[in-house]
Amino acid sequence: MALNLVDDEDVTMETREVSPSHVLFRIESFSMHDKYGTEKYESGEFMADHYKWYRSLLPLETNSISQRQQNWERRLYSVYLAMTNPSSLASSWEVNAVFSIFLFNQISCNYLVTKGITRRFLSMKSEWGFSKFISKKIFTDPSNGCIVDDNCVFGAEVFSVKNKLVVDRLSMLKVITPYTRVWKISKFSTLKDHWTSENFIVADHNWYMLLYPKGHKEEVGRSVSIYLSYVGPNPKVMANFSICLRNQINSQHCKKRASHWFSPSTYWGFPKFLSLVDMDDTGEGFIVNDCCILEIEISVQAIAHGCK
Repeated sequence: MALNLVDDEDVTMETREVSPSHVLFRIESFSMHDKYGTEKYESGEFMADHYKWYRSLLPLETNSISQRQQNWERRLYSVYLAMTNPSSLASSWEVNAVFSIFLFNQISCNYLVTKGITRRFLSMKSEWGFSKFISKKIFTDPSNGCIVDDNCVFGAEVFSVKNKLVVDRLSMLKVITPYTRVWKISKFSTLKDHWTSENFIVADHNWYMLLYPKGHKEEVGRSVSIYLSYVGPNPKVMANFSICLRNQINSQHCKKRASHWFSPSTYWGFPKFLSLVDMDDTGEGFIVNDCCILEIEISVQAIAHGCK
């Protein structure tokens, strides 16, 4: 059985036979608390995954003061899960918790349970829940089994994972001097699947070039593919670079530019750098005496230093 707790908000409960793993919270003489205007009902502290939590239930008025008396049945209740003493956690820590709220149906002897939601608890935001959890009309209807003999029972289940925030320290380089490197690749026609340059260093970072003479992936048989590959050591490096295949007959070089955030052991570049038709045509000037000339110009713009 599913019960829509309020008409104007999508809070839906599903039925479960098993009790909540962490806490049951019984409110006795509920009508007396309601009559005398108790603002909040709080459970005692309970432990869940090495953290202390508590649950609270409080009324929420949705009507103006002049309407409250005549629309008393439209009153709503809010339910929240809160972390006890979140200020004791270091500022760089957070708790990601998946939690569900339970409401005991005392007629059918099972639980109505909200679908588990995931929220981030930290010192700046230590309380999450449902501002429009259930209307008074539904809650007090005897056929729903929420209140029997003036008692009601709530519960909570919390599964949390403690994560330390990972903060990247980003360094923008003030002086950016482009690095240029040229390779003369001989016996081009004898290259197999790919050609790899030796490693070279730019701004204390290691790089190398990748050239696929017959194309890479979907460009096999169509284009020459050329990439710049980052070796390390930092988690992320942003580089501006240009790759050039020199024309050895005239100045009509094939040159392409790009900017990219590189991670270690990744590459970026141009799968369709130059068509094989143009590359293999000796009259175009990109291959002369079975040799091509490849040039890279690169400048490192920024470095992200991962902090653990």
